[in-house]
Amino acid sequence: MLLQKGGFPQPLGAPSPMLICDLTQSWSAKAGGGVGTYMKAKRDYVLAHTPHSLLQIVPGAEDKIVVDGRHIWAEVGADPVRGSPNYRFILRTKIVREILARYRPAIVESLCPWVLPWTAIHHRRAFPETALVAGYSTDFPNAHVFRVAQKLFGTPIGRGFQWLSYGYAEITYREFDWVYTLSEDIRGVLARRKIHRTSVLPLGVDITRFHPSKRDPGYRAELGLPGDGPLLIYAGRLDNEKRAQILIEVIRHLSPSLGAALVLIGDGKRRDDMMADAAGLPIAFPGFVADRGQLARALASSDIYVSGMADETFGISIVEAQASGLPVVGVASGAMIDRIAEGLGLLGPVDDAAAMARNVEAVWQDNPRAIGAAAHLHAQQFSWDRTFELLFDDIYPRALSHAALRARTGRRAADRAHLAAMAAG
Repeated sequence: MLLQKGGFPQPLGAPSPMLICDLTQSWSAKAGGGVGTYMKAKRDYVLAHTPHSLLQIVPGAEDKIVVDGRHIWAEVGADPVRGSPNYRFILRTKIVREILARYRPAIVESLCPWVLPWTAIHHRRAFPETALVAGYSTDFPNAHVFRVAQKLFGTPIGRGFQWLSYGYAEITYREFDWVYTLSEDIRGVLARRKIHRTSVLPLGVDITRFHPSKRDPGYRAELGLPGDGPLLIYAGRLDNEKRAQILIEVIRHLSPSLGAALVLIGDGKRRDDMMADAAGLPIAFPGFVADRGQLARALASSDIYVSGMADETFGISIVEAQASGLPVVGVASGAMIDRIAEGLGLLGPVDDAAAMARNVEAVWQDNPRAIGAAAHLHAQQFSWDRTFELLFDDIYPRALSHAALRARTGRRAADRAHLAAMAAG
């Protein structure tokens, strides 16, 4: 049974203010992640800067709805994901559809690729006036499906699964009124799959919270880490996708005389075996840090941010590190190429711990404080206000306009009208 606290908001018939819904599987109270960061920042923006209400539907241990003024938090009971105990996966889509039918949001924004996008699509078939927006935040056919299938079955079969997944993406996201990606490259991937109603939505960072002034000289000693060389830090899931395990090899490749140490902030299915692998090395595993202020302190108190993630689609954690005044040593792949411009750090080959170690040494022997200062200035262009102004002032109006046209003329006519408008410039 759904539990509720507080009163339910009254239905809003006018286009503004309106009720907006975020819908995702990619949320965890214990593991953080880019989607979770986005949802929290969006909640704060909606309540502080708009007249709208926000309904956020996520997986949880049990069914629960909590209403707090204009914010509605709905958890749908779901089982843990096998191998990733901090995440849950909603299969009880009937409950999700009941929540959507009860609140009738003007816009449903889908933030994950599996199951729930089709729940939103089926909801719109019952309520044709609903606008559907999708965040294509990860190129999942490549980053998830191909990587796993290649490891299990080899490259040729992996490519087959990848091709099928792109077909699924094409069928799914052409149903949405608007889709945003996090980079022009991924926008191009969707265009090749005939998904044309797209925009690029740069994500943001809290540039007042993540700041060099949060540096605490006592942080390293607090973790019990030896040495007076570079303190490396990574913040994110400790799993295969993030390739965090390579960072342990980086420490092994660094000369002991450098006095380097590493902080791996986060949780995930690889944490236990990574801790066993790192035994005897100057590496700390403080776990997931839920308090954003404490995360800002950890970043600002370190010297170099390191990441082996090859499929980064935007890199919120990278920009938070840059805002905190850190150079970045990463890999020349995915969004890292966009985030780490010349003079802000160094990039090397994917899965090459020796090359990453050499880049750490090069940054440390250069002028890491000056590089970090440049990174801090670079990060100032990324703010959540800018992100949500683009979302509310451009992407949502486009989606609402297409949804209204589709409701009047049907999907095919609306799609033809959009293509004609694109051709006309």
